[in-house]
Amino acid sequence: MNDDGAVSARYPRTLLILFGIWWLAWAYKPILFSDWVLENVLTVLTVGTLAFTRRRFPLSNISYTLFFVFLVIHTVGAHYSYSEVPYGQWSQAVLGTGIDEMFGFERNHYDRLVHFSFGLLLSYPIREYALRIVAVRGFWGYWLPLDVTMSFSLAYELIEWGAAVVFGGELGQAFLGTQGDVWDAQKDMGLATLGAVITMSVVAAVNWRYNRRFGEELLESLAVKEREPLGEVRVQKWREENSPKS
Repeated sequence: MNDDGAVSARYPRTLLILFGIWWLAWAYKPILFSDWVLENVLTVLTVGTLAFTRRRFPLSNISYTLFFVFLVIHTVGAHYSYSEVPYGQWSQAVLGTGIDEMFGFERNHYDRLVHFSFGLLLSYPIREYALRIVAVRGFWGYWLPLDVTMSFSLAYELIEWGAAVVFGGELGQAFLGTQGDVWDAQKDMGLATLGAVITMSVVAAVNWRYNRRFGEELLESLAVKEREPLGEVRVQKWREENSPKS
């Protein structure tokens, strides 16, 4: 941070440059170019949004770092297509044994890693948005990021399904990446949820340790703020307020 408390642009700019170099390196001769293009649509949108909003709404260095790590992992999957990432060969070269053989895996699990990482790494930036824009507090500061993470995970599975239907063939199957598992979507969403639960638990533990009002804020956030029912009661009240005075 600067002396006046403003967040320095140097760190996020450095991350952007490093990611640009990483992305260009993995953009060279992807295994299936059409799948690489599809996989990178959200990457470009994410990086563009973060760059565009940095001045008016700068995030913490923690959030930028988490985005960076997730995009680095995703970029590798986009290069190979997720079901073809040769992590088994890499572990064989480094450890002398393949990860699949070590754990008895029968499919390529790189996509599972990325879905888990989505919840683990991006639920914290989502929490930062929730606290600073929606102004949630207490319990809802942990639940809303979890809820949004689950919603994004569901939305992505629907996007994958739609892309598979529209494009079909090799491209559709490469983007969908089920590898014959009929429960692939549910497992992916479950892993994203698990990652978000872990992160929100860690954040809650840190806040419990350092925030003296932790328990008080939890109770306040669960207290009833508006005792009057909504729905037809609120509509009737509006009608009465806006009816012509006799």
